[in-house]
Amino acid sequence: MFRRREAVPFAFVAESDRFRSNVTPPARQRPSVSEVAGRTLIGLTVVAGLVGSLLFGMPAMQAGPSAGHTQQSEAAEGR
Repeated sequence: MFRRREAVPFAFVAESDRFRSNVTPPARQRPSVSEVAGRTLIGLTVVAGLVGSLLFGMPAMQAGPSAGHTQQSEAAEGR
């Protein structure tokens, strides 16, 4: 639509990558003790949930009935 009449020199475009701003970003604020404690508790909750799901899920993933948990019907016991 709109065309620039003057050409942009390639050197100007290439030098734009090296441009450094003289404005420094503000310093990062250190997290407070309560924020660190909250993040730690959330992390521990997630890890505990994963470990708990593995512990409760492992018996369901075992193949075949185990020796201590065999179920017998009453007809099989009466023989």
